[in-house]
Amino acid sequence: MSQQTIKQQARRTAREMAEKRRKEREERERRVIDLAEQVMVAIGERDAAVAETEKRAGDALRELTEVEGLSLSEAVEWCGETITLREATRLRRLAAPDGSAEAEGGAAVEREPDAAAGNGGAGAGSAA
Repeated sequence: MSQQTIKQQARRTAREMAEKRRKEREERERRVIDLAEQVMVAIGERDAAVAETEKRAGDALRELTEVEGLSLSEAVEWCGETITLREATRLRRLAAPDGSAEAEGGAAVEREPDAAAGNGGAGAGSAA
């Protein structure tokens, strides 16, 4: 084999190896992108599911307080140890129509400890 033929074959082999590595990197990058997309979709679905269930809980808490006339502390007490007063306040705010009860929710937080103190603190210690 001539010196030139050896060089040409070496160049061809080097180009083929470089092309093979480039394709492998592209395939890996496609797999990584697909997996990252799966993670982001799953997290988005989880966040949507959490938001929906928290809104439903907030709606039920609003109904307990506004329709059934319970204080938020009493509503929390009825829920057992599954929720704290602080979380109940947050959930009720999520259920506020058009966010219009933001200020009302803040005022309710201010009133709740007084209401709990007024009835001997019933529910205040057991819920938190």
